[in-house]
Amino acid sequence: MSALAELLGGSLLGSGCELKNTSEALAGKTAVALYFSAHWCPPCRGFTPQLAEWYKKDLQSKGLEVIFVSSDRDEEAFKAYFGEQPWLALPYTDRDAKERLSKKFKVQGIPSMVILDADGKTITTDGRSAVSSDPTGEEFPWKPVPTQELLQKAKLVSAQGEVSWQQCLEGKKGVALYFSAHWCPPCRGFTPKLAEWYKKDLKAKGLEVIFVSSDRDESSFKEYFAEQPWLALDYGDRKLKDKISKAFGVGGIPSLVVLDADLNLVTKEGRAAITADPQGLDMPWFPKPVGDLKQGPGDINEVPTLLLLCETSDATDQKALEAALTPFAVRYRDKAKAAGEDPEVNFIMATEGSGLAPRIRGMLGLPGLPVQKHEHPLELKEEQSGGGWGCDGCQCGGAGKARYRCAEGCDFDFCGECKEKADAGGGVEKMAPRLALLDIPSGGAYYLAEEGLAVTSSAVEEFLASYHAGKLERKQLG
Repeated sequence: MSALAELLGGSLLGSGCELKNTSEALAGKTAVALYFSAHWCPPCRGFTPQLAEWYKKDLQSKGLEVIFVSSDRDEEAFKAYFGEQPWLALPYTDRDAKERLSKKFKVQGIPSMVILDADGKTITTDGRSAVSSDPTGEEFPWKPVPTQELLQKAKLVSAQGEVSWQQCLEGKKGVALYFSAHWCPPCRGFTPKLAEWYKKDLKAKGLEVIFVSSDRDESSFKEYFAEQPWLALDYGDRKLKDKISKAFGVGGIPSLVVLDADLNLVTKEGRAAITADPQGLDMPWFPKPVGDLKQGPGDINEVPTLLLLCETSDATDQKALEAALTPFAVRYRDKAKAAGEDPEVNFIMATEGSGLAPRIRGMLGLPGLPVQKHEHPLELKEEQSGGGWGCDGCQCGGAGKARYRCAEGCDFDFCGECKEKADAGGGVEKMAPRLALLDIPSGGAYYLAEEGLAVTSSAVEEFLASYHAGKLERKQLG
């Protein structure tokens, strides 16, 4: 329990609010559930009595210990709420430990439960679902089924009938799980593009696509799948489909998760990767150490992220800037991989002045840029009187505006006014690259390097060292 004790600190509170040595309190336990909760939270107050009942009836005897990690607003509220609970708690006064745990496990809301094994390694960050679906602990300690094993339980079908996984993977370099549905307008817009790229280049280069349907009934699934030139998961096993979606963290559609030929995860940002490389030149699109904001924000909401804003730099300069960041990105990535954890810091560049970049500039209080042309042609779509889309130039909603959408399948739109401004052009005045570090998990913190700082390897190293040493001025995202 030494690693777990180090993570939690030396002392925990017993149910009578007496201090207990952490190692002794957790000795002999098979698993520990960190229960992030608060009395002011109605869903917490609804879930806590259920969890307490399950804990006392079955889970405690099977080797589970629960540790309450409080988000209460004061110690008095904590004590009143903890008085209803039959397990241990992190002392309320140790707010640093609470913040450290919330950040480490990316706790975005409560109630939330993270289950760790006896060595402090994460079993699941969705412990609430695991326990709720198995309150007697038949599957305790709820270790997730490996994704390869989960997928191979699924039945695959083609237009001609059932297909084995062996047939699916034979001669393939990668597999893209395409989470989509006919009722979803962005899906109906993206599917024809993906089908075109698949038939023209990607299939021949060794990519198989498997449609994972979120359609509302089997007849809709069949109608939609009839338009698609690849394979699909059989519609019948909805529970397995939900497990696969959850295993890959799919929160919205359309979404593409790319796997290698052994069904190991390559990237969850497959839609952006394929859109940027429809010919498959970089297939299977292993993520680069330094990401590009135009291909999505990555884990910027969950992991501290070094951001380099260089939208007005030319391609040669952007390559040199990427080269300055890459050794640090590789170092953080390899260290995290060896520890089986997320990197302490991710790295990303903003190379275009559209999409997310203007929004982030505004959040950081930095000067905005004029609207710039998109890299691909745009085509006029029907007027969107009901909205449902947003302009990547002015960041406004699209209700009632003319919509110009990327003809190459990017998730990119201009309203008519922004397209006119971009077409008028006239060039964009160059701005010096600017380093920033977004630490959204720490309550929306961010840090800026000094204006005009030349972005060199030594400058990046000094900026990171100052961040870790707490020497930078903390600012709050707007």
